Amino acid sequence: MNDTTKNALSKVPEVTLLFWIIKIAATTLGETGGDAVSMSMNLGYLFGTVIFAAIFFLAVMAQIKAKGFHPFLYWTTIIATTTVGTTLADYADRSLGIGYAGGSSLLLIMLMASLAIWYRTLGSVSVASISSTKAEVFYWVTIMFSQTLGTALGDWTADTAGLGYEGGAMVFSALLLLVVAAYFWTKISHTILFWAAFILTRPLGAVVGDFLDKPIDAGGLSLSRYTASAVLLAFILACILIFKHRAAKQGH
Repeated sequence: MNDTTKNALSKVPEVTLLFWIIKIAATTLGETGGDAVSMSMNLGYLFGTVIFAAIFFLAVMAQIKAKGFHPFLYWTTIIATTTVGTTLADYADRSLGIGYAGGSSLLLIMLMASLAIWYRTLGSVSVASISSTKAEVFYWVTIMFSQTLGTALGDWTADTAGLGYEGGAMVFSALLLLVVAAYFWTKISHTILFWAAFILTRPLGAVVGDFLDKPIDAGGLSLSRYTASAVLLAFILACILIFKHRAAKQGH
């Protein structure tokens, strides 16, 4: 393996329990942070999307240009994808009037198309195969679509399906447990299971985030979006600073 490949691979974190803990916290932060900008600041979904899309673009460019794996940069980019996913999904579902079901269907098609084109172009969608700039671009575009889809799914489950935030959290937690069981006790491709878990953690974060900051009469705890976002950000920073983070290796 040449140095270029090693450098590219080193930018992708090892998928461990810590990875999933931070991922769920980041997706929850994306919900509270996105709502704080679009709702609490009254900037609206479209302007919020423009702001977070710009941050996402800059973060991805920095991530691609980086020579190695930097936890702060990586997780900043993940948070950027989940905040832009929040405002973009809300804009599509509410401002454009296509509804949660319509938004979820459209985003699912876009996500599947991204994965299909990625696989057809490079022969693998495994995070351990990211060894080129093209693969990194596919990786981040796919993540952005998955985060946006997750927001729409979370809203659809809690609102349209009538399960509420707690019910939605239970549904997506149960689905994640099924993915974990499949990982340990079946021969289903770990790459497929990774993307399934990656997608499912986003609606879980969406409903948990809504549960934290939505009004009590709407089924939430009515916490300040700013406070909830600050606490979640502090938790993520603590996880990055306290625990050791390693890059994924080829074949893992």
